[in-house]
Amino acid sequence: MNKQEQAGQVFALFNEIGIISQLSRTLFESRLPHGFLLQHFSVLNHLIRVKNGQTPLGLAQAFQVPKNSMTHTLSGLEKAGFVEFKPNPKDGRSKQVWLTDAGHSFRDQAIGKLMPDLMELARDFEGFDFAGLVTQLAEVRAYLDAARD
Repeated sequence: MNKQEQAGQVFALFNEIGIISQLSRTLFESRLPHGFLLQHFSVLNHLIRVKNGQTPLGLAQAFQVPKNSMTHTLSGLEKAGFVEFKPNPKDGRSKQVWLTDAGHSFRDQAIGKLMPDLMELARDFEGFDFAGLVTQLAEVRAYLDAARD
């Protein structure tokens, strides 16, 4: 296979990931309570998975969205009691975002509501190597993440 054919396969992979992203977002958002979107869940998940206590700017950079978009998302999470802001002890000017117990619970409940759909998918794709695929996609994600800096 030549480089152009290989690049075409990479494009096809990204195309499929994009479509899967749209379909999975719609499914997941249909399981979230009214008024909450995937970006709300994603911030809570990020604070658990990556690092709690990040600044709004750091979160905006991690999600590659404008700071005002992240501020809007965080405002909704704060209003719901899922995050709280505390002064940043490093500089005293910025704030850090901290997950509350309610936010942790909301995230776990959201995953729980999605679980029947995930179990059905796993059943319908019995024998599919999801773990291997996740490992490979994590490598692609790490490469793309490093390339953006």
